Amino acid sequence: MSLPAVQVSGVTFTYPEGTRALDQVDLVVHRGEFVAMLASNGSGKTTLIRVIVGLLQPEKGTVLINGLNVRTLPRKDLCRQVGVVFQNPADQLFNATVAEDVAYGPRNLGLAERQVQELVGESLKLVAASELRDRAIHHLSFGEQKRVCVAGVLAMKPNVLILDEPTAGLDPAGEALMMRLLHRLNREQHITILLATHSVDLLPLFANRICVLRCGRVLKQGPVAEVFCDHDMIARASLRLPY
Repeated sequence: MSLPAVQVSGVTFTYPEGTRALDQVDLVVHRGEFVAMLASNGSGKTTLIRVIVGLLQPEKGTVLINGLNVRTLPRKDLCRQVGVVFQNPADQLFNATVAEDVAYGPRNLGLAERQVQELVGESLKLVAASELRDRAIHHLSFGEQKRVCVAGVLAMKPNVLILDEPTAGLDPAGEALMMRLLHRLNREQHITILLATHSVDLLPLFANRICVLRCGRVLKQGPVAEVFCDHDMIARASLRLPY
C-alpha cells in the first residue's frame, strides 16, 4: 500500500501570545484524493496549512508529505513535493509580468532557461491562462491573479497542491471556474488536492472527503455525504448544509 500524500499526526500549535490554534490534529490525505478542510473563520485551517508546508513548526506532532518529514526536508525538496496557494494573491505575486512570476520557482531550482520557459508555458496552459503570459500582474483581474498563483506552484511540479480559500473573493462564475480547474488537475494530472474553505455549496460536486475543523480540533472527517448527514456536528461547527 502506498504512503499517504499528507499525514498529520497529533499536531499542536500555540501562537506566542498564548492562542492555541491547533490541538492534537490528525489528518490523512491519500494520493489522488480531493479533500476539503471545512471550517468557519478562526478555526485553525490557515495555521494547519502553514504547518503542513513547513512555514510554522508545531510544538507537538509530525507532518509527513509522501512519507517525508517536513521538519527535516530541505526547502527546495519540499517545494517539489507540495505546493501551496495562499488566499490573497498579493502574498504570492511579486514579479512584473505573469511569465516572470511563474518562472520564479523553476529558476530558483537552477533549471536551464529553455526548461524554465517550457514549464511556464505548460503551467499556464493547465490553468487556461496562456493568453496572460505577457500581461502585467497589476493588469489582471482578481480571478486571473488566483489562476496565475496556481500556475506558479504547478511550475515546480509538485504532486500535492494545498490551497487556502481558493474561491474567496470570487463571484459565483469565478468560484465554479476555480473548482473545475482544481477538479481537472486532480483527475487529469493526478495531483492530490487539499483545500481549506468555509464555502460548502460546491464541495459535494468535487470533494472525495471532508475534514471539519472547529477551534483547532477535528470534529469529523469522512465521505461528503456522511459528513453533511451529521446535522448536529455541522451546527456545532457553525456551518450550514449545501444549498
